[in-house]
Parts: sequence; structure tokens; C-alpha cells
Amino acid sequence: MKHLLAIDELDVADIHRLLELTDHMVEVNQRPNPKVPALRGRTVCNLFFEVSTRTRLSFETATRRLSGDVMTFTVSESSVNKGESLRDTVETVAAMGVDAFVIRHRSSGAPWQACRWTTAAVINAGDGWHAHPTQALLDAYTVRTELGRTGGFDGLRLAIVGDVKHSRVARSVGQIFAALGADVVLVAPATLLPVVAEHATSDRLDDIIGDVDVLYLLRMQRERMSEALVPNLHEYTERFGLTAERAARLSDGALVMHPGPMNRGVEITVDPAELPGSVIGHQVANGVAVRMAVLFDLLGSGGVA
Repeated sequence: MKHLLAIDELDVADIHRLLELTDHMVEVNQRPNPKVPALRGRTVCNLFFEVSTRTRLSFETATRRLSGDVMTFTVSESSVNKGESLRDTVETVAAMGVDAFVIRHRSSGAPWQACRWTTAAVINAGDGWHAHPTQALLDAYTVRTELGRTGGFDGLRLAIVGDVKHSRVARSVGQIFAALGADVVLVAPATLLPVVAEHATSDRLDDIIGDVDVLYLLRMQRERMSEALVPNLHEYTERFGLTAERAARLSDGALVMHPGPMNRGVEITVDPAELPGSVIGHQVANGVAVRMAVLFDLLGSGGVA
């Protein structure tokens, strides 16, 4: 690959290759000294125009474990506050000698634009409502390992529940699971579903909760909403939240996932640590290995042995 911008730009062979490469990175992370020279001499710049905890820190950790150098861009301390454009920022940093940009931006399409302004590899770490490919990869890897589905997700039933309309995670996760053979249903109030949905939809979580293999909960994206799309959060929780009663109706072996950060008491009212099927912590841990795999696939030369 030259860039990683969206799941729908990968074919199934690409997805499987990255997931299999992640297996090697998990093994590296389990070593007493979890470091290999694969990116020695390479520099990765994290350009985050939106706040982030999990994605930014996991990319930084992944780069260092591959022996690469990290440049981290902070908007509050940059010339963006003086009117510097995205193009100016990319071209300025590229001139310093960068091999890859990891870009998060509030505007959909920003990483594609950046590809026009640099010869470095570009990784989309989330653009507007549009895409978040490494989150989708780590979620697919988590299900693959937890359920032993290394050959694909044929027959797997995935429900993505919540603010689908504003969620780049929902779009990318739905695409990768469907590409691997899963049946995907989007569950939300009609006001929080996309106008044109890529998958089946439902506005009744109670009708399907006992029949899913993976329950994927989304956070209410209130910072991206410009209007009141649900009457109130209490009513939303009553209809779409994972309550203790709904958790008890999950099928044996069903997984509960969430990309974070979690609005406790809104999309989930129970303690995830008390749910036998919760793999939320595993998602975070797998994020480092998946991002190591992506960086190695784009830039690696020193091997992972």
C-alpha cells in the first residue's frame, strides 16, 4: 500500500494480509523488550486537528516499538491559530523530512487532499463523519481472535447501535465486517441513521439483541450535531442503551464492543468489566498491534523478527 485512507479502498486480500501481520505484532508486544528495527531511520508525523487519546497514543506507541521517530503536531501550539492552512502545515512538515503522516481532521476528505501535497505515506486517523480505517481493522482483529474466525466472518451477525449518522467508526466497521462476510445491521432512531444506508437498519434494539454475535455500541456524537436529534438522553438510553436487562438477553458468547470514549449511563448503564463478553479493553490493546502492522506495511524494511 502507498496510503491507508479508507476500508473501501482495500480488497479482502489486503484486509487479511494486515490482520495476519497484526498477529506478528502482537507477538512482538508480548516480548520483554517489545521493540524491532522495522522503522529505524523513518519519521512519522501525527497531525491531529481533533482531540484524541486512544488513536494518537497508540500510533505514537506503535511507531516507537518499530524503532521509528515520532513528530506530534498539537493544534493549540501551532501556526493554525495564526491562519495556517492544512496545505501549509503538510508542506511545511514534509520539508523537514517525514516518511508518513497520520492525519485526523474534522473535515471529511482531508487525508485525500494531503496526498496531493506530499510524497509521504498518508494514514487516515479519522476524517469528519467519513472514515476511520485503523479502528475498523482493530475491531475486526479483535473479533477474529476472540471468536477464532481467522477465515472470515461468514454468518456472523453484527449490530452497530447508536449515533450511526455522525459516526466515521460505524461506516468503516460496517464496511470491513461486510467485506469479510458478516451480516451487518444498523440500529438507531431514524434521526440517527444515514439517509442512504449501506446495510440493513432497525429502530428496535429489543427485537434483535438476542440474535447478534457482536453488539457494537457507539457514543452519541454530540459535538458533531447541529440539531436536537433525540428528545433527551434518558429516552435514548431507555430504547437503545445496554441496560442490565438487555445484557442478560445477549446470547452466550456474544461480544460487546465500544470504540471509546464511553458515555457511561447513556449508551451503556452497566459496568463493562462485569460483562463476560466485553472486549473493550482488548480493542485498546489490539490498537497498538494493528497500527504497528499498518506502519510496517507502508514503511517497514527492517523485519519483525
